[in-house]
Amino acid sequence: MQQRVQKIIAASGFCSRRAAEKLIEEGRVSVNGKVAALGDTADDSEDKIEIDNKPLTKNAQRTYIMLNKPRGYISTMSDDKGRRTVAELTADVGVRVYPVGRLDYDSEGLLIMTDDGELAHKLMHPSHEIGKTYELRAQGADIPRALEIMRSPLEIDGYRIKPAQVKLLNQDGRDLLLSITITEGRNRQIRKMCDLAGLTAIRLRRVAEGGLKLGKLDVGKWRYLDDAEIENLQKSAGN
Repeated sequence: MQQRVQKIIAASGFCSRRAAEKLIEEGRVSVNGKVAALGDTADDSEDKIEIDNKPLTKNAQRTYIMLNKPRGYISTMSDDKGRRTVAELTADVGVRVYPVGRLDYDSEGLLIMTDDGELAHKLMHPSHEIGKTYELRAQGADIPRALEIMRSPLEIDGYRIKPAQVKLLNQDGRDLLLSITITEGRNRQIRKMCDLAGLTAIRLRRVAEGGLKLGKLDVGKWRYLDDAEIENLQKSAGN
């Protein structure tokens, strides 16, 4: 069956679809000896696909993990600025796994990583609206007004976001702890929501995504997802 080359690469578990597109753009992918271009299709049962002159092989056994990302790490596999990456924290997994979505440098918490590129692509697609829940420690002067704004359909970077589910978990004067659930993943979305609401974000931690919960996983550590959690992810992605 003919499919786009980047989809075949992602389905093999070699990397995510986005990373596969970059490989194609860099001229590192060939089909039957011819350098592939974005938009090209192939049949993985008949055509010879190579990356850096090495045959693409299927990886039937996929790996799915949950990482408790610390602050001070970026959610990529490498960084040209020399910053620490989640690849360093997952080097002992045994296979190369990739982040599903991102947590920014200053944020922490649950980060799904896998070598199942096709599933990762589906999970990140906005059409699935998978809920992500964060705990936010912040400070502000007018708390009632800030909560009203945080729950509104705000405009961020020229894009109107969907209203977030915001719960006040605790308040002590100007200090507050919020639970925030969003289904979109705009760049630094919650921090920008805080700016609009007059709040100063102190600590932002993702504690749940879809049916997965961070639980008591230590900061900087990872664990394998169990069969039920993997099945939940696949259902969330429409598999």
